[in-house]
Amino acid sequence: MSAYLIIFLAAAGTTFVATPVVRRMVVRMGAISEPNDRTVHAVPTPTMGGLAMYGGFLVSMGIALVLPFFAEVRRGSPIPLAAIVTCSLMVGLGVIDDRRGTSALAKFTAQVFIAGVLVLMGAALAFFWIPGLGVVVLDPDLGVPLTILWVVAVANAVNLVDGLDGLAAGMIAIAAAAFFVYVIRTENMFGDASAAAMLSAITVGICLGFLPWNFHPAKIFMGDSGSLLLGMLLSIATISGIGRNPFPPSAGDIAAITGAVLVPLLVLFIPLLDVVLAIARRTWRGQGIGHADKEHIHHRLMDIGHSHRRAVLLMYLWSGLISASALAVGLIDGRTTVGLVLLAALGLFLVTALPALDRWRTRTNGSADATEDPEAAAAGSEPSAEGQT
Repeated sequence: MSAYLIIFLAAAGTTFVATPVVRRMVVRMGAISEPNDRTVHAVPTPTMGGLAMYGGFLVSMGIALVLPFFAEVRRGSPIPLAAIVTCSLMVGLGVIDDRRGTSALAKFTAQVFIAGVLVLMGAALAFFWIPGLGVVVLDPDLGVPLTILWVVAVANAVNLVDGLDGLAAGMIAIAAAAFFVYVIRTENMFGDASAAAMLSAITVGICLGFLPWNFHPAKIFMGDSGSLLLGMLLSIATISGIGRNPFPPSAGDIAAITGAVLVPLLVLFIPLLDVVLAIARRTWRGQGIGHADKEHIHHRLMDIGHSHRRAVLLMYLWSGLISASALAVGLIDGRTTVGLVLLAALGLFLVTALPALDRWRTRTNGSADATEDPEAAAAGSEPSAEGQT
């Protein structure tokens, strides 16, 4: 475990120290995110903070490549080299988007290409555990498209959730930490050393190193260069920990049946849910799925009255609850215990979510009543200074 602590501290420390340096650099470059109708920040803020996170990633990976603890991982897995190459490509794509902007189609095409590079470097989904059949080897005709789909889905999920100060960094830190715990408790491919756990520890490190500069009010945004890096790291970690492990789950009962499938989905549940809702919402309205809006989950939390920080902290809480539930499903052997943990998590979720839902209903009903009143409707047609940013 000391090796994981070393690379975690290296990632966090490097990112923390590099972020103000990157901030000064991008200010000179003019990489500033200006307030507009699609954002919630009110003042121009430097972006491309992902470059500092990328520096933390490279330093921690360099240390991991020389630590004796990870010798078997370096010799027996294509993951470390594949992670360096594909994460570098993702950061490059993010820098281009942060500086010049890219179309949704161009960004999607580039993400598919980078996922294809990951496959060509030998890091595609290879195994899957099916109850009753054991571990099965995935045919490339199935493993390759599933790998590409997963990489693109996770990268865009992280990109979409990066809408409030500190939101993406905190949520991905929670998800990566939960997956780290799951992997070190279940994976036995290389004994105590694990590529999935290594990447998860690095991901947590660069998120926590960046968060002090990014929490509201943010001094710098991670930009697409950061969100795409986190998405790539987390997708590779989950592919390595679940889809490239030839050993069946060590736990039995509920954990063995559901853990391998549910854990990666649950730790990323909120970002993936936001993607699904965005696609459904835009398709229903006849818009392109790349059309930007301010109707993501975090935007709605602010719409119903939560402050910027409270909305972020509430999303942290929900992400933590779901990740804890994932660990319960994946690690605890026993129906009764798992059920109690899930019920407790659901109860806490409802305690925090129902007041928000009640506010939303009150506002919705109030808006409907105002529309029915001609005078209220006429008054409502004038822009309100309160809601402007």
